[in-house]
Amino acid sequence: MPTTAVSAVLALHYWAGAGHEFDAVRPLLPAGTQLFAPDLPGFGGQRAPAGFDYSVGAYADWVAGFIADNQLTDYVLVGHSLGGKVALALAATRPAGLRRLVLLAPSPPSPEPIADDDRAAALAAYGRPAEAEETFHKITRAPLADAVRQQVVADNLRSDQVAWDAWLLGGSLEDLTALMGEIAVPCHLLAGTADAAIPLAAQRAQTLPLLPPGTPLTEVPGAGHLLPYEAPAAVAAAIRG
Repeated sequence: MPTTAVSAVLALHYWAGAGHEFDAVRPLLPAGTQLFAPDLPGFGGQRAPAGFDYSVGAYADWVAGFIADNQLTDYVLVGHSLGGKVALALAATRPAGLRRLVLLAPSPPSPEPIADDDRAAALAAYGRPAEAEETFHKITRAPLADAVRQQVVADNLRSDQVAWDAWLLGGSLEDLTALMGEIAVPCHLLAGTADAAIPLAAQRAQTLPLLPPGTPLTEVPGAGHLLPYEAPAAVAAAIRG
């Protein structure tokens, strides 16, 4: 069914990333569309507000404040990985103006499937350039320009350690399943077939069943976890509806 065009898109980035991951998507959107892609607290250039507790709910409240500050009254919400879990929490509050939800390899509403050894390794990897490089190669599969590699690694290394640890030990483990019945807008789920961070099977088992009935799942062939970098055309197509 065709969707009504909206004038704004609000896009939320992945853990240890930044809003500029959506730069390649921007020119693929319809003329006149405003794309807002803020750095989330503790990542990119965004400092966390005083008293921020780094929970999924705190991030959702921060995004709600961003929406109010920018007077967004008709928008598509896009959430990638960490940003996907935050987008789900925000959508469950039924904010005014939200028209659709596009989820890109989201952290599932239930606890994210991370093995204890992998979680410990990720905690120990904070601030280490070699590990940041290794992570880039682990979570991507499609060929990417070296400038993109450098950007992804730099974003990893400038993450705030409190935000880094809080997601691994807290946010990624939160269980939002009881809230998912409150989502009242159309959703679209995208996942890379070669995603090693949150595999396609996990999206099928942990995310898709909790979304509104009839939500489509688009499998992006050969893509890893960083869909806005690896498959910007697929992301833009989902946003356009």
